[in-house]
Amino acid sequence: MSRLAFLRRRDQVPVSELGKGSRVRFAVVMLVVLAIAVYFGFTKAIPFKHGFQLKAVFPSAINVHSKSPVRIAGVPVGKVTSIQREGNDGLVTMEIESRGLPIHEDATLKIRPRIFLEGNWFVELQPGSPSAKVVSSGHTIPITQTADPVQLDQVLDALNADTRANLQKLLINYGEGLTKKPNAEEDAEQLPSVQGLNAAQALNKTYRISPEALRGGTLINQALSGSEPHDLSKLIAGVGKLTAALNVHEQQLSELIPNFNTFMSALAKQSTPLRQTIAELPSSLHGIEHGLAGLGASFGPTKAFVHAILPGLRVTPETVKAVVPWLEQVTASLAPSELGGVAKGLAEATPSLAKLTGEQVPVFKQTELFNKCLTSVIYPTGNAKLQDGSSTTGIENYKEFWYSLVGLSGIGQGFDGNGSFAKFLVGNSGLTIESKPVTAVGVPFKGEGLKLLAHAPEPPLGTRPAFPSEEPPYEPLQPCYKQALPEFNGPLSNGPADGS
Repeated sequence: MSRLAFLRRRDQVPVSELGKGSRVRFAVVMLVVLAIAVYFGFTKAIPFKHGFQLKAVFPSAINVHSKSPVRIAGVPVGKVTSIQREGNDGLVTMEIESRGLPIHEDATLKIRPRIFLEGNWFVELQPGSPSAKVVSSGHTIPITQTADPVQLDQVLDALNADTRANLQKLLINYGEGLTKKPNAEEDAEQLPSVQGLNAAQALNKTYRISPEALRGGTLINQALSGSEPHDLSKLIAGVGKLTAALNVHEQQLSELIPNFNTFMSALAKQSTPLRQTIAELPSSLHGIEHGLAGLGASFGPTKAFVHAILPGLRVTPETVKAVVPWLEQVTASLAPSELGGVAKGLAEATPSLAKLTGEQVPVFKQTELFNKCLTSVIYPTGNAKLQDGSSTTGIENYKEFWYSLVGLSGIGQGFDGNGSFAKFLVGNSGLTIESKPVTAVGVPFKGEGLKLLAHAPEPPLGTRPAFPSEEPPYEPLQPCYKQALPEFNGPLSNGPADGS
């Protein structure tokens, strides 16, 4: 065996040693994995990484311990991580999950007992109002915003024997005060509405008038709060300024008391007139009360009107600002060179226009008569449907007129100078048709009158329309719209072939 082969074999690890090394590495890996699993199983948190931390100072933190839940509206959002002592108070550190954020500066915390089946205690968190500033991780809630529960032993310590005896005396005396019947002297000092009633009955009666009194108190409180933000603070500042000003004038204030005494002395000398005046006050106050009631009733609509007009008042400056350019243009347009000249010309032309309008009145009257004639006579005549036996078309009269013009125009196209045909039908059957004597505008001709003669290839079947026995009356002065409509399909629409 060469020296090189010997060295290579010496560097190789025996097969038996290889199995021992892999088992050791496997055991080490399993211990690490098991340690990590146990850590996550108990801590349920990622190592070296902390969530949102919130601290709070409680008067007493003996009721909570590490891992006590933190809840918002009954929903768990975190847990207590540590409890430390700070003097006589307890500093509780909590870890809040993301679903419990954000938390504001005015947040409050209370230690409260859990239900019987849960046991132990939890921290109830109120995140605060949205208008307050949002706190960051590590913020400490002061003791003024925390509270711990009242224990039964504390209640029993407060209600010792002396306290319970005093409480019993208070309840007994209070019951006697409510049920005691007033004597005549005490009853005389009361208002007529509660005379003869004990305290409980009088209190029950106050509930009937309480709504109106409470309404008045509400109005007063609303008025005290002001109509704009910071009105009350401005009032307090004004009172402070007034007090400061009075403090500057100490001499005038010292003179106020003697002068006030002099005033009261003079007022006392007028006691008789004052007594008479005070006697008249009830009736005056009654009238004032009615007046104030009416005034109070008007406050509702007035307030609604004020609220309704406020949006318009707020946009009034912008409206005025937008209207100013328009007013400038209107002012320029009313100048003599613009609408002013037009107005001057219209003023000069107004008499002529008025005269023209007066002269058009007769035209308007004739136009009205013509329109009535169209509506009452001409349009109904044109819309009539003529009954002509087998030749009846069933369409309106005015349409037949235009259809005939269209037909004549079509026929005439073949008879012009370049027409394609010209046919003449000449015949004579020897049948002569003679009409009755005719007249002209109601005046007959001399003798027997004028008769019309014609030749026809065939004897006539009838006369359309039949001529009446006498000529219809001719009334040229009667308005058109008052004339009777002709009876196109009446008894005279078809006459006999009598030569008429």
